[in-house]
Amino acid sequence: MNRVKFVRDKGTLFYRELNQRINLHFKEKGVEKHGGKKMRHKMLIYFGAFGLLYTAMLFSSNPYIFLLIYLLMGLAVLLIAFNVSHDAAHGVAVSSPFWNKVLFSLSFNLQGNNAYVWGRNHNESHHSFTNIEGSDIDVLHHPLFRMMPNQKLRWFHRYQYIYAPVLYLFYSLNWFLFRDLLLLFRVSSRTIHITLPPFEAIKLVLFKVLYLTYMVGIPVFILPFGPAWVLGAFLLNHAFVSLVFVGALGVSHVSDEVIHPVINEQHEVEMSWPMMQMLTSVDYETKSHACNFLLGGFNLHALHHLLPHISHVHYLDILPIFRETCRRFEIEYKEVSYGQSLKSHFRYLKKMGDSQPAESGPIRGTGKIQWSSI
Repeated sequence: MNRVKFVRDKGTLFYRELNQRINLHFKEKGVEKHGGKKMRHKMLIYFGAFGLLYTAMLFSSNPYIFLLIYLLMGLAVLLIAFNVSHDAAHGVAVSSPFWNKVLFSLSFNLQGNNAYVWGRNHNESHHSFTNIEGSDIDVLHHPLFRMMPNQKLRWFHRYQYIYAPVLYLFYSLNWFLFRDLLLLFRVSSRTIHITLPPFEAIKLVLFKVLYLTYMVGIPVFILPFGPAWVLGAFLLNHAFVSLVFVGALGVSHVSDEVIHPVINEQHEVEMSWPMMQMLTSVDYETKSHACNFLLGGFNLHALHHLLPHISHVHYLDILPIFRETCRRFEIEYKEVSYGQSLKSHFRYLKKMGDSQPAESGPIRGTGKIQWSSI
């Protein structure tokens, strides 16, 4: 991972004042920054829903009812990831560091994906160097997509905004079958390569076997429908989960509303870290209690990137402070409807498929960074 330096600008003072005002808010309210009672209630709801749906699935007598319950069970697992895994990864689901680690490992591995890889690199890479190629683990180098202005343009990229939704259907299955397992052989489409410690490599394989056991093996053994129904439900569940996952998260950073910073000759990004966070995220449906409850605050991505030490259950309470501080420092806060964010996502894919590298993305300046329209 390429580590880069940031410079001071008005975002530095903005971030300092934002933290001061947020700290004062929590002090005056007399509440902690972790999830507290609200998070405990959410964990009861989501883990309880998963347990009930899994039990109901095993007692299904109608194959179509089984399929419906199976999909709802998959959605419950994804909502656990959004609401519990993510907060626990940042150490704010509960007050105890130990139980945050337990909750994160349990809830993330429940999805069949490796908690170590995602947890470490999400915090150290994605949050630290958002949208910077070679430093942000979430930046892809996949031949079927052109996601960055400096990536090679191929003839078929002009159609990527059309075929992207089809490929998105395989996002979750690809993660489960290939993305983690290929790390064992040091193969990845990411721009950062990861070396797994031996114990984590063993856990990666064991938890995937466990996931296949409870999602496929046990239903095949217990239910009378036959393996084809269970395997079909498994694949359909991953396609469904993929659409929800990419639809919720992909629009935040892959958008023509955000920037992709570049590193200058001094190995610097010519802006402050807080300013980078404001320029690399777009938020949607920011007033929606339903989105906050279901998505775990992922729709308030800029706020989360700046304040990851605060549980998402508090986001709607502190959002007015965030907006006001942005206005005070004349920093644009990008908040749109979900429909607008989705359009922006596909506009970006289309423009990345149409333009040559020199026509889009960040342009290095001599003192300030300039941004061309893409």
